[in-house]
Amino acid sequence: MCNLLDLSGKAILVTGASGGLGRHFAQRLAEAGARVVAAARRGAELETLVAEIGAAGGTAHFVVMDVADMASVQAGVAEAVRLTGGLDGLVNNSGVTETVPLLDQTEAGWDRVLDTNLKGAWAVATETARHMVAAYNGGAIVNIASVLGLRQGGQLTAYATSKAALVQLTKQMALEWARHGIRVNALAPGYIETDLNRAFFASEAGKAFAKRIPQRRLGQPEDLDGALLLLLSDAAAYITGAVLPVDGGHLVSSL
Repeated sequence: MCNLLDLSGKAILVTGASGGLGRHFAQRLAEAGARVVAAARRGAELETLVAEIGAAGGTAHFVVMDVADMASVQAGVAEAVRLTGGLDGLVNNSGVTETVPLLDQTEAGWDRVLDTNLKGAWAVATETARHMVAAYNGGAIVNIASVLGLRQGGQLTAYATSKAALVQLTKQMALEWARHGIRVNALAPGYIETDLNRAFFASEAGKAFAKRIPQRRLGQPEDLDGALLLLLSDAAAYITGAVLPVDGGHLVSSL
């Protein structure tokens, strides 16, 4: 039986791959048969990741890239194309956040979040799409948004704004690039347990928060795997401009 989620032979660029969800995504895509190019600012972590993927039987390369710097993006995407012979997919995962009351928000903090989460996603996707169009091979782009792009969260205004804009950017990209055979969708994770938030969610306040999620638990990185593989695979050939929440029902929870 044909596995529609098989990514064998597809070359996929993953940004923000030096840790967290980006690292997890790179590993899972390699396990699904993709040739992965891991990108981030920290080259040492990327080198370790690529070695681990290779030891597990996968194929991976890495490029050092700062998504908030257009010259770095252009050079990084070009190198990814050179390493693979052409990109079939992109996971636009790089992101930062800042927890601060809106009245205490600084211009520098605002710019840091928007430059990475929105401008960076625009830059990497646009540069990748240019190469896809030139190669006449189409492709699939998955922007990693958030449930906070679809609802609100206290003291996270810059982050929520960046992710809401990313949702709209995803739809605009899908509209303009469909004629080139490029599909663009967004994955909107809910609260996923990672090294960055594990200590908080182990606290009493964190446990109480998790109980407000209809499934009464935090998501795990592997809970995102099926949706990510779907959106990058040929099984989603007629899906573009969609926003897929993976949140344990958080968006449909009652007030």
